[in-house]
Amino acid sequence: MAMGVLVLLVLLAPLVILAGAFSGGSETWDHLVAHLLGTYLTNSTLLVLGVGILTLGIGLTTAWLVATCEFPGRGVLAWALVLPLAVPTYIMAFTYAELLAHDGTIQTLLQLGGWPPQGTARLRTGLMSLPGAGLMMSLVLYPYVYLISRTSFQKQSSGILESARMLGKGPWATFFKVALPLARPAVVAGVTLVTMEVLNEYGAVKYFGVSTFTTGIFRAWFSLGDGPAAIRLSAALLLLVLALILLERHQRGRARFDPGSSRYRPPVRTPLAGVWAALAALTCAIPVILGFVVPVTQLGFWAFQIQGEALDPRFIRLVFHSFSLASGAATATVLAAILIVYAVRLSPTPLLRLGARASSLGYSIPGAVIAVGLLIPFLWIDRQVLRLMGTGEVGLILTGTVAALLFAYMVRFLAVAINPIDSGFERICGNLDETSRSLGATPLRTLLRVDLPLLRGTLAAAGLLVFVDVMKELPLTLILRPFDFDTLATRAFQLASDEQVARSALPALLIIVVGLLPVILLSRLIAREPQ
Repeated sequence: MAMGVLVLLVLLAPLVILAGAFSGGSETWDHLVAHLLGTYLTNSTLLVLGVGILTLGIGLTTAWLVATCEFPGRGVLAWALVLPLAVPTYIMAFTYAELLAHDGTIQTLLQLGGWPPQGTARLRTGLMSLPGAGLMMSLVLYPYVYLISRTSFQKQSSGILESARMLGKGPWATFFKVALPLARPAVVAGVTLVTMEVLNEYGAVKYFGVSTFTTGIFRAWFSLGDGPAAIRLSAALLLLVLALILLERHQRGRARFDPGSSRYRPPVRTPLAGVWAALAALTCAIPVILGFVVPVTQLGFWAFQIQGEALDPRFIRLVFHSFSLASGAATATVLAAILIVYAVRLSPTPLLRLGARASSLGYSIPGAVIAVGLLIPFLWIDRQVLRLMGTGEVGLILTGTVAALLFAYMVRFLAVAINPIDSGFERICGNLDETSRSLGATPLRTLLRVDLPLLRGTLAAAGLLVFVDVMKELPLTLILRPFDFDTLATRAFQLASDEQVARSALPALLIIVVGLLPVILLSRLIAREPQ
């Protein structure tokens, strides 16, 4: 019963959005359809295609080199290639835009080399565009493809690749005709994750002036004050996301991919020397340099410059807001995930399994869509409560509160907690639960005294992942936060939007430092993989 109520609450936002799509139109909506909807769809599609192709190229190339080749620096680059995941896209965007400003670092270095004073003006203009936004997203999101593809390549038995070579296939033919088809499910899964992140992005596209569905939702809700138009845009974006999910499931079909025979042998890495070794190292180093070293170094320089005026009580308040929100959301999300996973474990009926799977959809839905989908019922509840209280006043009881924001975070990131916790329960022998119950323990007591102590590490990892995602989340926080309530993410974005990029460096740098925690965890897991 409790799980059913929780699943319905989690699905509240998408259900409200889909229902609202059939509501009456408005002049604003007619204007959007006539003049802007095509632009939103075109730009969003181009971003998805462009970022998908770039991340696919970067992720596959680096994953294949790291998994199958030996070259100088490979050991360091294998985990360093994950580091850009810690940098939010909007932070990457305004950092590079400022680097290319007329008085930025790159222009200063070019002037030392004799370049004209406006040498970077054309570069900055090119960056502040749709292709530039796609490039910024690609530098941050390629690790999704790299991580999953590398794991897949490492699990392919070397016997398959050797057989292809013995049949006369060269390195390129072996990759495209053998290794890549075997890794296709992993590669598609990585690109699908990238696609979801692209459709969720707001900060970078807003800063670069690119009109997408997310910027359109914000414009309709805040600038034009038209809730129905915002709901319809959210519904269009939601349908686009669901179509991509169904497409990814369809491409898998009923195919099964066997990485090799039962006599698995780890792939033998090919030693590279000379020019080929240098090219491999450079190919793997460039994404790390552009996606992590350059922006973090520049942010560190700015933070050092303004540390005296930035480290004030307001910054401490920002840190407190961000950490308390992230901690509360992580706790609530982990508890909800435990309830759902344990309910399915106790009674693995098809209906409960379907409910558990449906509750994980929130991570696929853009934050702006979830925020709008929750605002509608929250506002309705506020009006009903005030009516029952007998007051004719208009006020906010649930809307614009920390509780509403925490609930929205739980809806958005529940899948992030469910997946590791479900895997953790799978590793626990079922006989332990049966033995506990045979001794008279209730399911709740078994959970508290047997299962949860064995899952301490898994629960901590799940909570950490949710904590970091909440710290970085921007569109959902901008829409649902209480009045005059800033976090590190919203403050960094606001300062950058006001052309105070140097002052945004300290909150941005702290977000990145916190984001490094799961990256370090991933690096440790990578180190345990066959090398």
